[in-house]
Amino acid sequence: MSADPKSAETQASGEGPAPVDALAHDGGAPDINTAAGIAAVPTALEEVKPATEKANNGDEALAEKQLTDALRWRKEVNPSKLLDDKAYDRARFGDLGFVTVHRAEDAEERVITWNIYGSVKDNKATFGNVKEFVEWRAALMEFGVRKLKLNDAKTPIPEGAEDPYQMIQVHDYMGVSFFRMDPHVKASSKETIQTLSMAYPELLSHKYFVNVPAIMGWVFGAMKLFLSPATLRKFHPMSSGASLANEIKPFAATLPKEYGGSGPSVKEGLTVKLRDPAPPTEETPEAVSEIPAAASAEPEAAQVNQALEEDSKADVQVAEAQKVENVTQEAVGPEIAEELGKTAQGEAQLNTK
Repeated sequence: MSADPKSAETQASGEGPAPVDALAHDGGAPDINTAAGIAAVPTALEEVKPATEKANNGDEALAEKQLTDALRWRKEVNPSKLLDDKAYDRARFGDLGFVTVHRAEDAEERVITWNIYGSVKDNKATFGNVKEFVEWRAALMEFGVRKLKLNDAKTPIPEGAEDPYQMIQVHDYMGVSFFRMDPHVKASSKETIQTLSMAYPELLSHKYFVNVPAIMGWVFGAMKLFLSPATLRKFHPMSSGASLANEIKPFAATLPKEYGGSGPSVKEGLTVKLRDPAPPTEETPEAVSEIPAAASAEPEAAQVNQALEEDSKADVQVAEAQKVENVTQEAVGPEIAEELGKTAQGEAQLNTK
């Protein structure tokens, strides 16, 4: 694990974009709006197409569509730029996500991305802007992909062999309520899952949900009724984060100490660029109105009444929406519920083989 906390500014530069990125940049890139355009770059295509085929259970038509969508997304969003050039509000995203690299005694390396949801101080501030949250999450994922060193891949992975270019993902729910689904969290989680499963297929070898209350064990037990064995092998709910080292024994010695290892805290891991929020600016006092108080109070009261009426309607809509919320979805936490629903429908491409 990297010993010092460093940002993308010093750690991600110079390693180059992911192979698929070469297809999505301007300057000689093919027309990714057509399958023929994608097929015009066979070398890069061979590096990413097997992953999309595996994510779509061998369906070539669906794999081609996903690859096209992923290339289009990379061209439009440019996740490399989100990692290299953009800085994220420290108050909203600080301590929320990290990337660490671990080496076993046999020299095998493993990349782990960490989402520490218990560090969120204000759900609305962190998750309220869906677009910005997805951009932050994509930047963190891109950081992890860089550490996989896909550009160093020289030969195809033999069929049936373990994929060395996959990462582990850990979601830490310490301090997170599992009995209430915040609408801001739900909206951002849903968009994040849809985006990452489309843009980064088959990059996760295992996914650990740690510090999940033991009382929620029945939810994961119920998963066995509708999830495939291959998917279940990737999902690992755990009531204690300290037990993680027992699950990843070859890398236990270098895992963060809060997860049962002997390495530095996860907060000393790598992360995206962060910036401190801008200090509030002093506003120039407005000129005092000459309108008599009685005259100005009438329209102000009307505005207040209208605002209260709109808030009341909004509260009713939220209450009705919560009434029809599935019990399991409300119980299992911010990302777990969305992933279970999509996986059950065969759409959780990020987690199925």
